[in-house]
Amino acid sequence: MKVVISLGGSLISLKESDYIKEVANLIKKASKDFDLYIVVGGGKLAREYIQTARKFCSDERYLDKLGIMATRLNAMLINSFFKKEIPESIEDAAKIAPPVIMGGTTPGHSTDAVAAMLAREVNAERLIIATDVDGIYDKDPKKYEDAKKLDKISIKELRKMAGEEWKKAGESAVIDSIACRIIEEEKIETFVVNGKKLNELENAIYGKKFNGTVVEVK
Repeated sequence: MKVVISLGGSLISLKESDYIKEVANLIKKASKDFDLYIVVGGGKLAREYIQTARKFCSDERYLDKLGIMATRLNAMLINSFFKKEIPESIEDAAKIAPPVIMGGTTPGHSTDAVAAMLAREVNAERLIIATDVDGIYDKDPKKYEDAKKLDKISIKELRKMAGEEWKKAGESAVIDSIACRIIEEEKIETFVVNGKKLNELENAIYGKKFNGTVVEVK
């Protein structure tokens, strides 16, 4: 079974080496049972580069290239446990024996979008969005104390929340519009989970009950 994981950049911190090691160990463990494809986000590193460069550059696609480089650095950090090739395109990723670990590809595509495109390319049965909150909420839980977590949400409702287009580099969304469209078109089983809670991430990988959000595609 093929499983693609979008490992949000918010989960990766140079100050939390223990977590990085634990994630790598989980990938090693689960790779015995699944063909895993991991797309790593840029997180704080990407935002810092983008915010600084935006002071003297207004080209959003160029700024997004900076963010992509940050995602590849984070991917290389995880990959230091595996020492495999880091593909720079969906097509190249599909040619490498799993586990595959990669960052971004081209401007205008978030980590989630790349993960969804990769899931489509390799015909993955499951897509997992690992973020730093416990799932999808009706509004931003980092801003609103009364935000309600959704145990399930239809892909159509999620698309309404996500909007319809990419706007600028470094932008954060629940799951972006490109990823949502691919999930709906390909009917990819999709789970959203707090990647900091590795037991929940493991449960999601294995298709067991987990605390998070199931995106209903049928």
